[in-house]
Amino acid sequence: MNTTELKGEWEIQKAKLKERFADLTDNDLLFLDGKKEEMLGRLQVKLGKSKEELRKILDKI
Repeated sequence: MNTTELKGEWEIQKAKLKERFADLTDNDLLFLDGKKEEMLGRLQVKLGKSKEELRKILDKI
């Protein structure tokens, strides 16, 4: 899978997360190369979920 496909896939997942958790913003879901853990930390604080719970949610989307 190339970078364009990954970015497109993330945009779809991001939209689904925003539908499910209306209080999420684009900044909360900002996914930069090498910053995955930082993004998960932001989501963990904002949603009150553990990293494991977040990973399960992302896997289901």
